[in-house]
Amino acid sequence: MTENNRMTAGAALLSRFSALGVEYVFANSGTDFPPVIEGLSEAEAEGMSLPRTVTVPFESAAIGMAHGYALATGRPQAVMVHTNVGLANVAMGAINAACDNIPMLLFSGRTPTLEKGRLGARTVPIGWGQEMLDQASLVREATKWDYELRFPEQVFDVMDRAHGIAGSTPKGPVYVSLPREVLCETVPAKGALRRPHMRPSHIGPDLATMNEIARLLAEAKHPVIFAQHGAGSQEAFDALARLTGEWGIPVCQYWTVELALPTTHPMATGPDPRPWLEKADVILCLDVLAPWSPAQAEPREDATVIQIGPRPLQERSGVRNFRCDLGMTTEIAPAILALEAALSKRRDSDGKKALARARTITQANERDRTARFDAAVGDEGASALTKRWISHELSLQLRDRDATVFSELGCQLPSMVLEKHQTWFDGPHAGGLGWGFPAAMGFALARPDRTVVATMGDGSYMFANPVACHQIAEALGLSMVVLVLNNTEWGAVRQSVLDVYPEGHASRANTVPLTDLSPSPNFVKVAEASRAFASHAATTAEFRGALTKALDHVAAKKGLAFIEVAIAKS
Repeated sequence: MTENNRMTAGAALLSRFSALGVEYVFANSGTDFPPVIEGLSEAEAEGMSLPRTVTVPFESAAIGMAHGYALATGRPQAVMVHTNVGLANVAMGAINAACDNIPMLLFSGRTPTLEKGRLGARTVPIGWGQEMLDQASLVREATKWDYELRFPEQVFDVMDRAHGIAGSTPKGPVYVSLPREVLCETVPAKGALRRPHMRPSHIGPDLATMNEIARLLAEAKHPVIFAQHGAGSQEAFDALARLTGEWGIPVCQYWTVELALPTTHPMATGPDPRPWLEKADVILCLDVLAPWSPAQAEPREDATVIQIGPRPLQERSGVRNFRCDLGMTTEIAPAILALEAALSKRRDSDGKKALARARTITQANERDRTARFDAAVGDEGASALTKRWISHELSLQLRDRDATVFSELGCQLPSMVLEKHQTWFDGPHAGGLGWGFPAAMGFALARPDRTVVATMGDGSYMFANPVACHQIAEALGLSMVVLVLNNTEWGAVRQSVLDVYPEGHASRANTVPLTDLSPSPNFVKVAEASRAFASHAATTAEFRGALTKALDHVAAKKGLAFIEVAIAKS
């Protein structure tokens, strides 16, 4: 160790990450980083255990990668950015993470407090220009907890607390600001060897309440489950498939963010919640933000609505009036496992009547699924490629692989054959665009064994700062597929206008104002600039050929494969 067994607070910060199990620090450095960079070099010179640092040339990519890594592993990673300007670029990603209860550790420098007289004091004009009276306000509403490191000796306690809070139910991002002078100070080196003093606290299901929920579902005539954020684990994914099949409970994955049930499961409904709400007498919502649109459908007045999840009442939303006749705060995976166990106790008394219901629901879902898949296949002869045909074709090509699809206004789940845990992630309902590309990169970094495919619209691709993302992917040697479905417009905005004003002036215009993205850049050349395998497809034959080559390319671990697909407007 250093003289008198002391180390800089910058080195202490980085070494603490490793002690807490943080594998990666996704960093975008600035003039506030000298003690961090020096601390990194100091810790390396002393042979200390450190996380891997990744230089990320744009902040939204850094937080997107931390988001994707947490989706793959469940473990929070660190994001470090430059003072208030870097934090401003991170804010959108923090909003996304908060909406989806994604744990992560956010850090930014803080402009030095002093103008002279202490190591780390202000040295360049931006030290004055970047000062904010309340820098944390940029992300406070999107974080569970925020703090400014005030003294160097706090560094171990603050890191332990940040990590513990981020990983506790409900999980989410936390933020710590790091004044430069504080990180330049030294602390006793022995603190780096101290075991973590604060571990995350997880909330599990209350068994008495779960038994009541099981009774309600078992005795219901028309139960239904709504799921939006997956099942939480492989074990729970399998359990949900078993219990819904055995008890004849349909599962509607309306605007789902993560797959909770195979799309081909007999109980997997189509995306429309209305036919199930019309007759449901017991409704179980598994970790949902908005299980249906109240403007289009509401449960029956006499129906019992159950809300289960880390935030069953979604208190971050100012207005959210979905009923909750019975609620439970819990992580979702243990809740599903407890529900299966509770239902198994009622199999003899209530299980038989579920068989007839299961047959009826299976037939209805099969008809609906066949119609959706047939419509997708039927588009093969269309004049232009469609999202639903590409979605279906991609899923068939991935069916025999351990694959994960990320979609941000790209492929569409209702047209896809996806049957395994963690095969589908969609953009957070917060809607911060540019998420899909870097999140998929973070997932691929954590799971190099999987075939990772990021699908997005042309607008989402541009939002991701693709030059930065391609540079990172090449630097890290990430082998993944990127599909850009290019319709030269903001398709989601256009559709929203038509939903609100179906007979309005915009609906009759040749081009809906403020949605056109033509002329389109040559995205293939953007990818080729970072030496990716890149191709363009405008026909079914071209897409199939390009996809086969792309999948072979990433299977051989040759790096990123990119396909720009020209598609019809929405």
